[in-house]
This record gives sequence, structure tokens and C-alpha cells, in this order.
Amino acid sequence: MQDPNEDTEWNDILRKKGILPPKETPKEDEEEEELALQQQSVVKTYESMTLEELDENEDEFGEEDEAAIEMYRQKRLAEWKATQIKNVFSEVVEISGQDYVKEVNKAGEGIWVVLHLYKQGIPLCTLINQHLSIMANKFRQTKFLKSISTTCIPNYPDRNLPTIFVYFEGEMKAQFIGPHVFGGMNLTVDELEWRLSESGAVKTDLEENPRKQVEDKMMTSIRSSLPTRKDSDSEDEDD
Repeated sequence: MQDPNEDTEWNDILRKKGILPPKETPKEDEEEEELALQQQSVVKTYESMTLEELDENEDEFGEEDEAAIEMYRQKRLAEWKATQIKNVFSEVVEISGQDYVKEVNKAGEGIWVVLHLYKQGIPLCTLINQHLSIMANKFRQTKFLKSISTTCIPNYPDRNLPTIFVYFEGEMKAQFIGPHVFGGMNLTVDELEWRLSESGAVKTDLEENPRKQVEDKMMTSIRSSLPTRKDSDSEDEDD
């Protein structure tokens, strides 16, 4: 009698036709395949583990996985550190001249600082403080500070207010001095965000300068209010 598990062309044809049952897999092969799948499953799990889970399950991984697991551990650690940095700041902090070196010059590696010099009773300064409060909550990886001008810099002239200084790792990268730079009381939070993004202090999701849209609308309005050449000719004929 012919062995149905024998590897022959005829048996293959009979299996395809359904006359012979599928070839039996040796038990040893099944056990090896199951073990391989289990190992593969264990190796894949560390990709989705947290730092704590990696430490808890360290003994379950084989030596061949140690390099890959260490790489993922470092990756998770870097992600955790980045998250911590991003959530350090969330509001505008008031500082004095004594705090300046610590809060600005020694802010730390990779830290952007936005410092607003202001005085109470100046409307534009009040407006900018309001805008900065919104931005501080939005851009938590940037340190936003404010200080009464003469407290921070003795005899600082009021005509230079508002003033914004932008620092990165203790070095000044940009400065905005005086009311004309900000465009007066029509300054919007988006316009201020754009200005600060140009200096690198924040990473805006705005696609273009909001001020440009306002200027384009103003120019359109001016053009529409001007008399056309045809209208001018008609007026000359009437005269």
C-alpha cells in the first residue's frame, strides 16, 4: 500500500484533488515552529513597552535582543526627557533685575527665552502681556518672562516700551523695541506669534504672516475707494 505521507508527484496531485488528506507535519517540526513564534512574539513586545516594563521584563529577553532593547530603552528615555522639557513652562513669570542672570543668561541648554520689558499704565504693554500669556500656555517649551523695565534695567526709557528680547541658551537672538515695531494696539496674538517664530523662539503652525493678510485687505480697500479713469473722464466732461 502506498504511503499517503510520501513525497511523490502522484500524492501531491491526490492531495490537491482532495482524495488524500493533507500531509501530516512531524510533531518535532510543530514544536519548533511554535517555539519560534513565541520567541518572535517576545522580541516584538519590547517595541511597545514603557521604560518600567522594559526593566521588569529584562530577564525574559535573550542575549541576541539586548542591543535592540538597549536602543529602544534609550529612545524611550529621550522621548520622556523631551516631554518633560516641553511641559516645564506654561505661564509668563515676573522677574526682577536680580533674577536676570539666572532666568535668562543661565536658562539652560536648548532653552529659548522671551523677555518682555513693560510698565503698568501703557496699554500696548498690557496687550502684549495678554498675548504672551496665551502663547506661554501654547508653547510650553519656551520660557516666557516679563519684568518692569526700570526694575530690570535702571533708567530704561519709556519711549522704548514695549520691548521684547529673545534669547537662546543665554545669547540674544532678536530684539523688538518701541510701539511702532509692534504696529500699535491693532497687534493680534497671531501677529506676535509670527514675529517670535521668525526669531526661532516658537514653532508656529501659521502658514503665512497674518499681518500680510491685513495689509492686502487694506490695499484692496484703498484701490476700491479710488476713482477709476473712466469715472475721472466723466467728471471732466461734465465740467
